[in-house]
Amino acid sequence: MFALIFLFFFLNIPLLVSRSTQPRCFWRMNENKDKDEDLLTGCVFLLITEQRPVEIDYFNHILNIQTTTKNIQFALALAFSMNEVNRNPDLLPNSSFIFECPEGGCATWKKLYNHLQFSEEFSDTPNYICYEQTMCVVVLTGSNLATSVMAGTIFNLLMPQQILQITYGPFHPILSNREQFPSLYQMAAKDTSLALAMISLMLYFNWNWIGLAVSDNEQGTQFLTQLRGEMEKNTVCFAFVSMIPVKMHLFLPRAEVYYNQIMTSSTNVVIIYGDSDSTLAVGFRRWESLGLQRIWVTTSQWDGTTTKNVFPLNSFNGKITFAHHHAEISSFKTFVQTLNPLKYTDEFLAKLEWMNLNCKVSAPMCKTLKNCLSNASLQWLKEQTFDMAFSDESYDIYNAVYAVTHALHEMLLQHVYNQPMDNGKGHYAHCLKLQSFLRKTRFTNPVGDRVIMNQKEKLQEEYDIFQIWNFPYGRGLKVKIGEFSSYFPYGQQLHIYEDMIEHATGSRQMPPSVCTVDCGPGFRKFWQEGMAACCFDCSPCPQNEVSNETNVDNCVRCPENEYANREQNQCIQKVVIFLNYKDTLGMVLTLMALFFSAFTTVVLGIFVKNHDSPIVKANNQNLSYILLISLILCFLCPLLFIGHPNSATCVLQQITFGVVFTVAVSTVLAKTVTVLLAFKVTVPGTRIRYFLVSGVPNYIIAICTLIQIILCTIWLQFSPPFIDEDVHSEHGQIIIVCNKGSVTAFYCVLGYHGSLALGSFIVAFLARNLPDTFNEAKLLTFSMLLFCSVWITFLPVYHSTKGKIMVAVEVLSILASSAGLLGCIFIPKCYIILLRPERNSLQKLREKTSS
Repeated sequence: MFALIFLFFFLNIPLLVSRSTQPRCFWRMNENKDKDEDLLTGCVFLLITEQRPVEIDYFNHILNIQTTTKNIQFALALAFSMNEVNRNPDLLPNSSFIFECPEGGCATWKKLYNHLQFSEEFSDTPNYICYEQTMCVVVLTGSNLATSVMAGTIFNLLMPQQILQITYGPFHPILSNREQFPSLYQMAAKDTSLALAMISLMLYFNWNWIGLAVSDNEQGTQFLTQLRGEMEKNTVCFAFVSMIPVKMHLFLPRAEVYYNQIMTSSTNVVIIYGDSDSTLAVGFRRWESLGLQRIWVTTSQWDGTTTKNVFPLNSFNGKITFAHHHAEISSFKTFVQTLNPLKYTDEFLAKLEWMNLNCKVSAPMCKTLKNCLSNASLQWLKEQTFDMAFSDESYDIYNAVYAVTHALHEMLLQHVYNQPMDNGKGHYAHCLKLQSFLRKTRFTNPVGDRVIMNQKEKLQEEYDIFQIWNFPYGRGLKVKIGEFSSYFPYGQQLHIYEDMIEHATGSRQMPPSVCTVDCGPGFRKFWQEGMAACCFDCSPCPQNEVSNETNVDNCVRCPENEYANREQNQCIQKVVIFLNYKDTLGMVLTLMALFFSAFTTVVLGIFVKNHDSPIVKANNQNLSYILLISLILCFLCPLLFIGHPNSATCVLQQITFGVVFTVAVSTVLAKTVTVLLAFKVTVPGTRIRYFLVSGVPNYIIAICTLIQIILCTIWLQFSPPFIDEDVHSEHGQIIIVCNKGSVTAFYCVLGYHGSLALGSFIVAFLARNLPDTFNEAKLLTFSMLLFCSVWITFLPVYHSTKGKIMVAVEVLSILASSAGLLGCIFIPKCYIILLRPERNSLQKLREKTSS
């Protein structure tokens, strides 16, 4: 008889997970026992293949196994897998799987060693093998790493190459050491993409500030390295990292420290990674029992309902677990209830595994799954339940049974096991042959999943993502909210079912978990030295810069023709303005210019009408006419500054202003010189009369004007005025102005005006007390004083203003200085001509002379 023994290790930890595409919802009941002291207990099962049929009733003795309900699920999964193989006529014909339970079914690894050493079946030969026919011992261990390592070490030392060890549960890198464990095979795939899958989830929900609690061992360190590498690529940061010691005596003194670290942290998301039967599990149960609400992101080992606390069903609490994707196995519940319908009720099974819930049936009956599980009766839940879900560990057991079956089947087909074996080496050779076949085994299991035993050729990982909550009456809900597949291109590997999140919680939104609140539009991120990459301050965008997205590193400067709005989140087209006739300021200046020019014209008319009067003839009548005409042009000159500028007006503004004002000031200078010469003529023996009669004062105007024309010509030749846009003076406005071109030339023109005014003032001041009846030296003195005061004041005021106000200041200065000349020189004369005509007569002149 050919026999095969499976030695099965079980641990008292809830390792409960299920996967499916439809339905995508599960429910379960809390377990009655949840004691930390049971973490390291194990169970051993011996399986044998016999050449006889085995009925399903044979597996009823599982009911007598003395172990916790947490471990019965694995025994039931093993029995289900063996029964399915036994009923398959295409695998191991004429052979069946059976099992025995030594020492009542529960044993630690020490009891297992004693059983192997002192059992009658193993005590006759040094190889511990003495059955009727040669066989190889296969040990299936899991899911505790320590148990698998200890068992593998003992088997390798005492029975090297004579025991084939297969592990279920999470993949552990240390078990891949072929020198230390030459005959060990892991059913689980490497979690090489787990870190990427978790970070992809963080990025999807915009979480960049997360905590990590990880076991302080080789597996935890390797995961931390992988996770940190993915985080650095995607700017996700650790709020804290808690390395939990694996030794209880090291953990307990610091248990409060680890709790406070999570409690005081600002993160809402914490990743849990490690074995669910470790000190990390002890800490996690304590954190939940103390009401610490976080979103726990972890693996399928942790998806049991480990606490009886009831939290509100929302997105702010519960666990998000990553489980290896696999197809659902049907008829599991039917098989289990066939063993003993009285014991294995739906309530009992719901404490072992998650139960598939018909989401489509429940949806129309209640608005959310929250209402369903909170208010639905247990009988209603039974009616909506399809089957028991297979956890990852149970699925590993399922595939392990089929893998060994396929390896043995290949050996049977090739008659390898019938080959003659040497004494003392037959068992050793048989194990080597079985290992060689198992290493090359690849098959498609009954549910359609591909299984490859060679770890180097394992398929890429695919994960199902679940969210789990606790409910009243000891019920739990698990909803599949997404998938992650390494087969898709980077960035497209994660798919989240937002409708399932909304269906379960009533909202598609997840709570934020960021170090710093997002910098909204109008702000930019600002890092301070020593801060993490995810932590930053928000600084308003600089002037005329905008940001219309969140968390931008730099703001964007608006184009010259646009400006930033007050919120600095968009650029707005600037308003084009200039000193317009329609504006109040432009209209007032225009009316003033027209009024003064008209008034000056009236004064000119008065002087022309009274040209024979003494007061008009005094101080050179022609110079008075020239001065009045130049003042009219001076008053009209500001009209060139008002309105939309163009190339012609920009040139005419400065040239007209320079030439016309030169004529006016030089005329005042000529009048002053005339007064001085007229007085000197009356002095006997002087030759000044020649200069007065020959019209020398008139040449002053021509010479001074010619000099100004030369200056303006040079200005126009090298740097003429041009149209310019002032985009900086006024916020949100583009001011169309005439650029002076050469500022130096502009101030040369003003300086020349000032020198002429200063010269006129000095001459007039010297002639102010000459005894002439119609001496206007005093008037000229006051006019030049006023003229100089206006333009001296103009300089600081002009430079302190911007935009069209600057233009208005220049216009006002032109009007004020012109009005000063008009008022000081001609208004007193008009007063005498119009209101005191008796003073404007020869008789009055003679009387004043004789007196």
